[in-house]
Amino acid sequence: MAEAAPLYDTYSRAPLRFERGEGVWLITESGERYLDFGAGVAVTSVGHSNPHVVAALKEQADKVWHLSNIYEIPGQERLAKRLTDATFADKVFFTNSGAEALECAIKTARRYQFSKGHPERFHIITFEGAFHGRTLATIAAGGQEKYLEGFGPKAPGFDQVAFGDIEAVRAAITDATAAILIEPVQGEGGVRPATPEFMKALRQLCDEHGLLLILDEVQTGVGRTGKLFAHEWSGVTPDIMAVAKGIGGGFPLGACLATAEAASGMKAGTHGSTYGGNPLAMAVGGAVLDIILADGFLQQVRDVSLVFRQGLASLKDRYPDVIEDIRGEGLLLGVKAAIPSAELLEAIRAAHLLGVPAGDNVIRLLPPLVVTAEEAREGLARLERAAESIRAAKVKKTA
Repeated sequence: MAEAAPLYDTYSRAPLRFERGEGVWLITESGERYLDFGAGVAVTSVGHSNPHVVAALKEQADKVWHLSNIYEIPGQERLAKRLTDATFADKVFFTNSGAEALECAIKTARRYQFSKGHPERFHIITFEGAFHGRTLATIAAGGQEKYLEGFGPKAPGFDQVAFGDIEAVRAAITDATAAILIEPVQGEGGVRPATPEFMKALRQLCDEHGLLLILDEVQTGVGRTGKLFAHEWSGVTPDIMAVAKGIGGGFPLGACLATAEAASGMKAGTHGSTYGGNPLAMAVGGAVLDIILADGFLQQVRDVSLVFRQGLASLKDRYPDVIEDIRGEGLLLGVKAAIPSAELLEAIRAAHLLGVPAGDNVIRLLPPLVVTAEEAREGLARLERAAESIRAAKVKKTA
């Protein structure tokens, strides 16, 4: 009898073991090369083993790794200043993950209403299909039954409505509502973008009712959609924003950004994190921003995205029996399969291309933002091989 694995059985892992990465490529222990269009679920934003990021980490590792927030950490002040200079925000709280950034955002919104004399205002309106993390609060915010089942009563204070339905949002607002929380593009939910009109209407409702607008830009932020943050496409400014994934380029790093007004209730002692904002993370985050904020970088993301979108549209036209729809923004792209998405994912892996499953029978394609047009075309060629293999298998089966 085989020895039981020492790990929790919480993941259905693909039988692949990668030893190293180079740019947009991952290499297995046996030397096979895979084109990584999953990027660790939109995390390795500037590619694997990026020399600038590696150098920043090594330099900091020779100095000090951990201090805790008992002391001032100059790296936090530097990175926070760069983030506030580049965004709507005045204040930043550093975390280790996206879920922690969302927890901070939720607490910031509730504490704001409390500090203004409205302790009854703690409910947050969220949207069907959302994914905000795996903590007890964030699975309640996401509201998906598959993540809630078996973990006791759902954390109170989250009121879900249909994604994109502004009248449903309006009807859900009560005297207990504190904020509205939304992903500008639902990633896990099937790469579903909110329209600019919907985002603007949410901002207007928040202003009318004294609510805070919270954006979950954990997956959409830090250049993923071709702007530094996805909400820039709609011209909407949030009060609070959670970011993670791409900001660390693979190192565990998240942040909650807020206006000074939204963060005004977060006084000393109201929140904390032992590891959040540690010197290693700050060094890496700064190096990632060096690349993302460089002149022309985001334009390059948009240019490559156009090549990618055009190629995907062509594949959809030629393989309608495999690909039903293409959706997304920038380099956050979704391929809605016309067959079970697991079959398409298996076929693209056989073509040594990596993607990420999502809801609504979608596979996400999330290459590192440093991907070139030539590498995008190579990915398209591998996706075409996968589609061709699926079609050939169908023909053989019916023959």
